[in-house]
Amino acid sequence: MAMAKRDEGKKVNSNINVTPMVDIMLVLLIIFMVITPMVNNKVAVDLPKVAEATIMENANKEDAINVAVTRDGKTFVGGDQVPMDQIGQKVADLLSKKTAADADKTVYFRSDMRANYGKVMDTIDALRTGGVSQLALMTDNTIQ
Repeated sequence: MAMAKRDEGKKVNSNINVTPMVDIMLVLLIIFMVITPMVNNKVAVDLPKVAEATIMENANKEDAINVAVTRDGKTFVGGDQVPMDQIGQKVADLLSKKTAADADKTVYFRSDMRANYGKVMDTIDALRTGGVSQLALMTDNTIQ
């Protein structure tokens, strides 16, 4: 009586097919490339429209300091709401954390077009008293 021996183990393919994994990773990369610029502007404001806006690439960087004033008069540094009396100190702390290698110490200021002008000027004054020497006012281009 002889034993029947199966040779199925020799037919097993031990190679991993990485093509589906690469496809998924490329799709995720494209999604993150599209979404990343939208994440930087955490506070939604309607920027004033101008005929010829200058493109400021550094405003979308991760370490850029963004200050925003909303329509209802709230002020934000990055995505955090900050009271008016603390804005200068908060921005000064963020500027002091930047090293000498960081050449860009510009503060990017975004204000809603329907925000109270007095509130906008108070915020700019608070930034100036906090030691901001380079302030960039963000606008939107009318021709899209």
